[in-house]
Amino acid sequence: MISTVLARSLREAGLRWTPASGDAFQIAGPDFEGDVFTVSDMTIEPQRHPTGTVLGFNGTTEWALDSVSLEDALWLPREDQLRDALGGTFAALRREPLGAGARYTVEVHRGGATGAYSAEDPAEAYGLALLALIRAAG
Repeated sequence: MISTVLARSLREAGLRWTPASGDAFQIAGPDFEGDVFTVSDMTIEPQRHPTGTVLGFNGTTEWALDSVSLEDALWLPREDQLRDALGGTFAALRREPLGAGARYTVEVHRGGATGAYSAEDPAEAYGLALLALIRAAG
């Protein structure tokens, strides 16, 4: 899962979210610090209204919440969603051993240029690559 800092940077750069079942998100505010929620057809579902989309909490899962506006929810895209968002610019994902762990590098090609973005988590590396592409396009 990507960091909250990267998720916020992606949103501020212009990445838009259309909530779907299985998506992870956090809610802004100190009462929810570190809590991660998952959109689910049974418990948390996107409710589209003319005024905007809210995430409705059904049943007793989160008794204190009825709904949260999309603006107050921070999407935490999965690795596959980030890779899909890179589209045809995605060239490769490499795993490099690093002590007891590993480092992952995502390589992208755009307009004849190549970029490489590394992190200790593959999702984070994909997110860094996507952030760079969004910023370059904007």
